[in-house]
Amino acid sequence: MPTPKKRPLVIVTRKLPDPIETRMMELFDTRLNLADKPMGQAELIEAVKTADVLVPTITDRIDGSILAHAGPNFRLIANFGTGVDHIDLAGARQRGITVTNTPGVLTEDTADMTMALILAVPRRLVEGANALREGKFEGWSPTWMLGQRIWGKRLGIIGMGRIGQAVARRAKAFGLSIHYHNRKRVHESIEQELEATYWESLDQMLARMDIISVNCPHTPATFHLLSARRLDLIPPHAYIVNTARGEVIDENALVRKLRKGEIAGAGLDVFEHEPAVNPKLLELNNVLLIPHMGSATLEGRIDMGEKVIINIKTFADGHAPPDRVIAGLL
Repeated sequence: MPTPKKRPLVIVTRKLPDPIETRMMELFDTRLNLADKPMGQAELIEAVKTADVLVPTITDRIDGSILAHAGPNFRLIANFGTGVDHIDLAGARQRGITVTNTPGVLTEDTADMTMALILAVPRRLVEGANALREGKFEGWSPTWMLGQRIWGKRLGIIGMGRIGQAVARRAKAFGLSIHYHNRKRVHESIEQELEATYWESLDQMLARMDIISVNCPHTPATFHLLSARRLDLIPPHAYIVNTARGEVIDENALVRKLRKGEIAGAGLDVFEHEPAVNPKLLELNNVLLIPHMGSATLEGRIDMGEKVIINIKTFADGHAPPDRVIAGLL
């Protein structure tokens, strides 16, 4: 009778939805983080020393100083999330460690939140709600709490991947004119469906938009893509929405522009130095700040976990995981 295959030791760095943790316990030798306290460097080092598989999240920085301690059995980083800018991919590749992520499952949730910010910021939704709570509502007035109309405005999308396209579909239904800048022009059929205008020059697009939506990943090439120089190109009546990564925008430069009224407002779900939020942003009335909630739906988190499980199970069975970012050793 063949000996049962040893179950891989999987270490999970944060609390995940209960159905996902239960299934992981059934399939793998799993160590959970029930307290949901972020692991420190020493704990992450101990994890990669002993585990076969690590399941980190965006809050875990898996850099070279961590990977240098990888044990002989550590062969897979099954990231719980799409973005992998917190993982040293070059270091993982050098050590033969496979890295996977969870693409696609967060698209609609993030696009929903992006659209919510596109609607809420120009219409001063939260500002109005706060005024009501603070007892400042004295009855309807023709000139009180006036915002900007959405219909007919130009939306410039930075990053026309899955999420950017999902945002465009929603925005088109609200009567926005769709414009985009991307590393590569999307297929003609997508442009026709979305009635989207492609701008090869980001500078030229920024100067002509009413609303800017940031939907690109954080990479060395996109760090401070919206630099102080590019923020100067944006018209003073325009709004910026960011549900991607805080590092894409020069946050200090954005604060200066918002404070002077040189950009009309911003809706930010992400911040350059998360979880720290620039205190100067908190002082501004023309910004809507939310705590990285873009993908925060129960359905989305479960879908993410199921992708993680499939990636681990496929890898443990000796096959290439479906969501490889870096291919290591099987």
